[in-house]
Amino acid sequence: MVSIGLKLNRAKSQFFDRTKVQNAISKRERRVLSKFGAFVRADARASIRRRKRSSRPGQAPTNQTGLLKKNIFFIYSHARRSVIIGPTLLNGSTGAPETLEHGGVATIRRITRRKGKRVVSLRRVTMAPRPYMGPAFDKNKQDLPRLWEDALIGAA
Repeated sequence: MVSIGLKLNRAKSQFFDRTKVQNAISKRERRVLSKFGAFVRADARASIRRRKRSSRPGQAPTNQTGLLKKNIFFIYSHARRSVIIGPTLLNGSTGAPETLEHGGVATIRRITRRKGKRVVSLRRVTMAPRPYMGPAFDKNKQDLPRLWEDALIGAA
């Protein structure tokens, strides 16, 4: 559930406001899935906060550059007839969104200057999970039956 697995431009073609998506699913289904995706995305973004220190294991990640928080989207999956929610792949993607969510090994690149020359050092670290998508999904999945009920009541 962490990464949409698509670059931003490709993901845009599957946003809920595109004609192709609107024609593929019913208005009520689109409304329910779009609301659910928006709620999960909003909660995931809200959990990623700015702070001076790094987040502790088990907490949502700290917003360092703003890229993670800014690039969380939801799209419609034709194959699954469902909504996919998560961060898009960025250029030169390092796998950071998945590593933050589930933990794992990450390579940290540090650039310094010594005697006027640029020196790049790499360090591998093991990172404990800092989930942000899973808790947002779990918080909102209990509301999904109500969203469907509201859509069906509107159909009657």
